[in-house]
Amino acid sequence: MSRFREELDLIPNAARIVAVLVWGGFFALMMLGPFHHDPELRHWPFIARAALCVLPGAPLACLAMLVGYVYADAKRRGMRYVMWTWLAALIPNAIGIILYFILREPLLVYCPKCGARVRQNFPFCPACGNSLAHACPQCRGAVEPGWTHCAHCGAALTPPVSGAA
Repeated sequence: MSRFREELDLIPNAARIVAVLVWGGFFALMMLGPFHHDPELRHWPFIARAALCVLPGAPLACLAMLVGYVYADAKRRGMRYVMWTWLAALIPNAIGIILYFILREPLLVYCPKCGARVRQNFPFCPACGNSLAHACPQCRGAVEPGWTHCAHCGAALTPPVSGAA
């Protein structure tokens, strides 16, 4: 399965239903409205009438699907998903959705010991205390392999002793 398909599968069924209802509502509104009141529109070719009915609801249906994606993705990333869903839905011109994609946090990882969901930059699991990354012996902040000093407190890092059993 492709990555795009996996991301589409995140969209909740409720958002899909809302998108179909929005699109269907616009379709019905366009079918019942202009064609009965404007005699000029009755003489349009079928493809033009169909486009006039189908196209207006499509952007709002896409917006409903994007808001559903923001809800599911923010929940998956351990973010404030209710707040981000409201922002994505209520800030006009899809600016809330754009802000979400700019400011979203990285995906959570699982602790190998207890399976709890943990942020990627945590050096220790908050559930069981298991070490998830290399940590400074003084401040216990996360450090990367190859560093000689801690970026958080400046303490000298001693390389691990190799060959000790």
